[in-house]
Formats: sequence, structure tokens, C-alpha cells
Amino acid sequence: MTAIQKFKELHEQNEPLLIGNVWNVQSAKVYEKSGYKAIATSSSAVAFSLGYEDGENMSFEEYFYIVERILKSVSIPLSVDLEGGYGKTADEIVLNISRLAKAGVVGINIEDSVIIDGTRILLSAEDFFEKLHTIITKLKEQDIEIFVNVRIDPFLLGVENAVEETLQRMKIIEEVGADGIFVPCITEVQDIEHVIHAAQLPFSVMCMPDLPDFKTLKELGVKRISSGNFLNGYIYDQLEAVVLKISAEKKFSPIFIS
Repeated sequence: MTAIQKFKELHEQNEPLLIGNVWNVQSAKVYEKSGYKAIATSSSAVAFSLGYEDGENMSFEEYFYIVERILKSVSIPLSVDLEGGYGKTADEIVLNISRLAKAGVVGINIEDSVIIDGTRILLSAEDFFEKLHTIITKLKEQDIEIFVNVRIDPFLLGVENAVEETLQRMKIIEEVGADGIFVPCITEVQDIEHVIHAAQLPFSVMCMPDLPDFKTLKELGVKRISSGNFLNGYIYDQLEAVVLKISAEKKFSPIFIS
């Protein structure tokens, strides 16, 4: 059984896969030490750590370097948040995915929204289908094995009729042969229940303040739970707080107070 097949199996268990989102080797090692079965990059957290804003502002080469360092430093499976693909054409995106797969990455996230002039918008259903279908067809033609988890953003963007829009896009994902569905910012139990009832693929959700607890998500049928960039933000908020405290107290003792 390949590493990617094992990763797919983690999405088929009764217990949801709790996946740790990382941005460097240190964060990846924390999750591995804590017993997590898999990790995934948070593209926004990686971008912030390199001094960029979210939205494919860092180059793929810079991103790939971080991915390689993580792969060489931990033994648990790594999936990569590829945003829109880091390429302007399907061929460029497939080349990026191919490089990730050859390096040892077991999965990717690719999303149905794009950032234009600083604003995130949904691709039309037709453009989304064409892009995704072309990418997955080329991956199969080139025998590139990788878990393709597709992020759909109606809830993240707060569009009207988010449930109906999500259901329409889920059909596209299933039709083109992707491996998983990821809907960030869906939090209401009835909404999750509604879309999972229609889903034919493993369903993923992301950390939000109002997200139900893991027991409830398991009962609803969620198969994967991620934290996005929220832990990255939490850690640096804590760093800022202790740095300010050191400055105010003019001593380093705040570092050592548990």
C-alpha cells in the first residue's frame, strides 16, 4: 500500500482525521510529537512567515522549499494547501502538483475561488468545472497519484444561498473524480447535515469559533477537521503579548512563568 493510499484510508475511518496545519518545520514537529496522524500546510501561515499576504503572493519555489524542509524533517503524511494552483494554466498547475507528489506530498487542497485586485471571488460553476476537470484528467494521464481535496468557498465568502451553491459545486467535484470535499466556514449543524447527506466523498471542515465539537462532527459524518491558520495567529498573538510584558516589566521572567 502506498503512502497516498494510507492517507486516503485516514479519510474513511469512523473517527474523523484531525489534521494539523503547519507553516514550518518546528510546527510540523510539534504535531508529530503530539501523535497526529497527518499534517497539512496552511498557505496563508506559510506566506505570513515569509512576509507575504495570503493569496499566492509568495512564489511556488519559495513555497516548495518550505514543503521540502517539512518533508525531510517529519515522517507523518503531508498534504499541501495549493490555493488556486500557483499557475495560470492547467499545465503549470499539474507540473506543480507533479513536483509535490515526487517530493513525497500525499495530498493537495485546491480551491474554487480566486483573488483579483485583492478581492476573493468565486469562479463561475462553468469555469470551476473546466479548470478542475482539466487538472484531474491530466493528473490521471500522467499517472500522478495524489489525494485531491477540493475547497469550495460559498460559506467562506458569505454568498447568498450558500447551501445550494455548495451542493451544486459538490456535484462538479464528484463528477470530475476528486477525492474529497472541503467547505471552510460552514458551522451550523443543519447546514453540515444537509450537505453531508448529499456528499459522496469524504467531507472536511475547518476550525471556526462556532464550529461544533468533534463528537458532534463525527456524528454528522465529517471525515476531516483542520485548524487553518488560526493556531499560527494564536501563537503570534501570544508572542506579542509576552514581548510587550517583557518591555513593560523590564525583565525576562514572563517567559518562564507557566
